[in-house]
Amino acid sequence: MDKAAFSMAMLRILSGSIELTAALVMLRLNDVQKALAVNSMLALVGPLVLISTTTIGLVGLADKLSPSKFLWILAGVGCLLIGILRK
Repeated sequence: MDKAAFSMAMLRILSGSIELTAALVMLRLNDVQKALAVNSMLALVGPLVLISTTTIGLVGLADKLSPSKFLWILAGVGCLLIGILRK
């Protein structure tokens, strides 16, 4: 099994587990203000997982990509991050 693909999958499983745990915490708290606080903490998890999995994937593909394709991928990821993080 490819180590990069395995690492990316494990990060996504971890991210999903964090999301499910947060949902259970929100149900347990049973308060809109506290649930909103938990949801706000999750706002950090998504972009961090995106950056991490993309970085692992790019490192795994670095020897197979031409420099121009690599730059296009980096530009696309940059656009995604700008879209996610700008308010």
